[in-house]
Amino acid sequence: MPAVDPATPGGLLLVLAVLLPFIGMMLGFVLGGRRAQQVAWATIVLGIVLMAAIAHRLWVSGDALVYLLGGWAPPLGVSLRADGLAVCMMVAVMVVVVGIGVYANGDFGTPAGVREKRSALTFWLLLLAVWGSLNLVFVSGDVFTLYVALELLTFAGVPLVSLDGRGETLQAALRYLIYALVGSMFYLLGGFLLYGAYGTLDIALLGQRIGAEPVTWIAAASMTVGLLAKTALFPLHLWLPPAHAGAPAAASALLSALVIKGAWFLVVRLWVDVFAGVITLPSAQVLAALGASAILVGNVVALRQARLKLLIAYSTVAQIGYLFLMFPLVAGLDAAQLDSSFAVTGGLLQAISHATAKAAMFMAAGLIYTTLGHDRVADLRGAGRALPMTMTAFALAGVSLIGLPPSGGFLAKWMLLSAAIATAQWWWVLVMMAGGLLTSAYVFMVMVRAMAPAALGWVPKARVPGYQQGAVLALALCSFLLGAVALLPVDVAQIGRTGLLAMGVR
Repeated sequence: MPAVDPATPGGLLLVLAVLLPFIGMMLGFVLGGRRAQQVAWATIVLGIVLMAAIAHRLWVSGDALVYLLGGWAPPLGVSLRADGLAVCMMVAVMVVVVGIGVYANGDFGTPAGVREKRSALTFWLLLLAVWGSLNLVFVSGDVFTLYVALELLTFAGVPLVSLDGRGETLQAALRYLIYALVGSMFYLLGGFLLYGAYGTLDIALLGQRIGAEPVTWIAAASMTVGLLAKTALFPLHLWLPPAHAGAPAAASALLSALVIKGAWFLVVRLWVDVFAGVITLPSAQVLAALGASAILVGNVVALRQARLKLLIAYSTVAQIGYLFLMFPLVAGLDAAQLDSSFAVTGGLLQAISHATAKAAMFMAAGLIYTTLGHDRVADLRGAGRALPMTMTAFALAGVSLIGLPPSGGFLAKWMLLSAAIATAQWWWVLVMMAGGLLTSAYVFMVMVRAMAPAALGWVPKARVPGYQQGAVLALALCSFLLGAVALLPVDVAQIGRTGLLAMGVR
């Protein structure tokens, strides 16, 4: 078997998936003004067609898509590779980008005859930049290209926090930037150590050559710490709530649903596909313990928030924790020589269901603020009558976060629970159950207060367009109905991963 995968038909689609958003961003910047919105939507429409073509090619071929840049194979060249995990994430990002884009037409649209705003131009350019950066994260085949992708994602995400230019949002953006840059330094240090020890940064080749030695452990620890800072895993989450507090709803949806997923996906790549042979079960337990702390602390703090947006932000801190429970489960299944693919798929489903649900929640909070003139949790009465579609979407997204059937959150947690039982790691079962109960408490609290009748004579501060409510409901339905993927005849997330397993990369 060759050391690396050869180029495959359809591999060029991966290059287009990365370049298309950045080409649209540059074109929008050159044309400027309200044309940036038009360019963004033209790019998104082309992106939908492109993602459909990539997904179809993966399904038909039953193997990963590979493209060798310049025709040079690693270690001399750089490869782009998209297996089932990558393609699932790319399609999910496309869905969320479309939903956020529709919603943003109301907040960042520039109708004819209305003077254009700098924030509108900035938002549409950054939306495309986040999308393109994430695509590069998902298809990159080597550690350094992943570093470049993460930096692009950071510099696209940070300005989203301070679109309004206020002092407090600039301060929050600066805090985010410091965390992200420190994280990048730790990640890059680990990359230098790997290259010095093994002479390559290609993920597949590293998986073959890497050994259980001190330099590998130091590199793994350094890169993981750096990525945890970017993912906002407890206790490195301090930048996330302030970033959401003042950001526009569409920007918060991008940050929570998509931006933090890039660093998490890279942790999965490293721990499952590169360091699997040297990572010990106790170290995986430590990572999951941080996730469990995030679940418990994030949910408890969310319950104590006075503002709806901050409640959702701390809910994000908690939900991030679930994403890290998969690592000891995968390690435990591997140690028992059992199939660990369903635990990896469970983690992927958790990430996708969270992305769609949390984007819907943040946008719902934005509509509630517009309608009521505030987002105080204690005084949401009247929201249910004024925004029936929005509150329905909030409830459906909450069902997915809690993990009730038939939502994607239910299927993801069921797969993780099954893995925990199979490996006798019952303590993670208790953590997931406690997290579900705490999540249900604040979702129920918000819904009860929002459905209470408004005061006599109350009128909404403003009316929100129906298409914005429709976008929120559509994303919530995606999360709620995601559990239907269990009906698929194959595990799409595992397509193209048999080659890695055959090369000794798990």
